[in-house]
Amino acid sequence: MTLLFYKITAGILIFLTALLAIIYPIKSRDLPKHNRPLELADAFASGIFLGTALFHMLPDAITEFTVAVGTTSYPMAEFICATGFLILLFMERLSQVFSDAKNKNTVSYMLAMILIVHSLIEGAVLGVNSTFATAFVIFIAIIVHKGSESFALAVVLNRSQLSLTRITYLIILFSLMTPVGILLGALLTHSFQANALFTAGFNAFAAGTFLYMSTLHHINHHHRQHETESLFEFGALLGGLVVMGLLTGWT
Repeated sequence: MTLLFYKITAGILIFLTALLAIIYPIKSRDLPKHNRPLELADAFASGIFLGTALFHMLPDAITEFTVAVGTTSYPMAEFICATGFLILLFMERLSQVFSDAKNKNTVSYMLAMILIVHSLIEGAVLGVNSTFATAFVIFIAIIVHKGSESFALAVVLNRSQLSLTRITYLIILFSLMTPVGILLGALLTHSFQANALFTAGFNAFAAGTFLYMSTLHHINHHHRQHETESLFEFGALLGGLVVMGLLTGWT
């Protein structure tokens, strides 16, 4: 199986996962605000994203920058990583400003935009990678997180004042973004195969977005009924991180 065929298959599986995850929330308009199994699954997925950023993307970006420009005293990969982190933080702060203004529809659109942009970026990261091992690790991280993201987005959109038609359009757009990102990344890699700086920059930027989604975003969007639940969530997050550590050693 060629790497391109593998990426196409991964894109199809990710798309189907995102669509399957919305069936329950779309059919049920009155979901409880506190869904413990979903929150534990999301915590586990956050651990996977944290491990992917720290064990794969950022180290790969640092190595690729070193190969492309030689040893330099300026931490370019870390700077781009921080930029990706801060961009998503800024977008979420904007959504909170709109939330304070009691504009539920704007908040819903902002959340959808954050997840759509993030999905495009993570898909492009999978698309630009040129080895089966790294592509497989990123695919695992994406598909584990995709279901919970899609489920959560559908729940939030259902609680807004948006029509079912607009909700459906937004969710389909969100579901398509990762496959589109994979295709875009693959095309750019083919066009700029000799440009190691492009791949390094993309990996560093995506590492920052993954770090944000697995830390501040995870904390801000989990509402616990009991303090003991935070320990279970931490255990789930740690489990995801350990899985990525084991995959790192295996690959």
